[in-house]
Amino acid sequence: MISQRKRTYEVIVEKIEAFFLNGELKPGDKLPPERELASQFNVSRTSVREALKTLEMNGIIEIRQGGGSFIKTSEVQVLSDELSTTVVQAEGNLVYEMLELRRALEVEAASLAAQRATSEDLEKIRQALEQLAVSSKEVEAGIQADLHFHLQIVQATHNTLLINLVQTLTEHMEDTIRATRGHRFMDPSRYEDTFNEHKDIYVAIASGNVSEAKRLMEEHISRIRKELSEAFLPVLE
Repeated sequence: MISQRKRTYEVIVEKIEAFFLNGELKPGDKLPPERELASQFNVSRTSVREALKTLEMNGIIEIRQGGGSFIKTSEVQVLSDELSTTVVQAEGNLVYEMLELRRALEVEAASLAAQRATSEDLEKIRQALEQLAVSSKEVEAGIQADLHFHLQIVQATHNTLLINLVQTLTEHMEDTIRATRGHRFMDPSRYEDTFNEHKDIYVAIASGNVSEAKRLMEEHISRIRKELSEAFLPVLE
């Protein structure tokens, strides 16, 4: 079956080329901050960070400690091609690894939350879910609501070690959510599906259904990983 959907890397490449070429960046110019690049390309900050390190090793940019990243090459197209390649490679590897870790931690967290969540915990999870509902078209607000939802479930486990561990991973979780939402919402119809997945997890936890909460969280993260894998597959033109 022939698909007209652009491959994810092609979309990223186009955004990068438009961003740099239209900006008429010159050698010595400073690149935008990691967060802005991540938002511009709809990828994680971790992926951008890894891409910038690769560009530095290849002599394309210079990273100054505490001062940002600066273009060294006079060929903007070289910069665009190099960055697009390294972002896509980092995007795949780092996000996949983080999703594996999240599945291991958050499936158990959903199970424990279903057993231990207090009424206050449930209200905080519900509020995060409400924020998800009203921020579907606001990229940054949606990312933060999604992150908050998952963090509140971890808080509801009342397992101090698990909570502390996940807190150290918050930035990486945010990066993963940013990347996966970027891929998912290339199709606007997925907003409702994504909200319903989170809603079902909340209902299972709120009703104390341990096995259902565990199953739904595992399916949620596994589904995201599958969709991300499919997004990087070649398609027939």
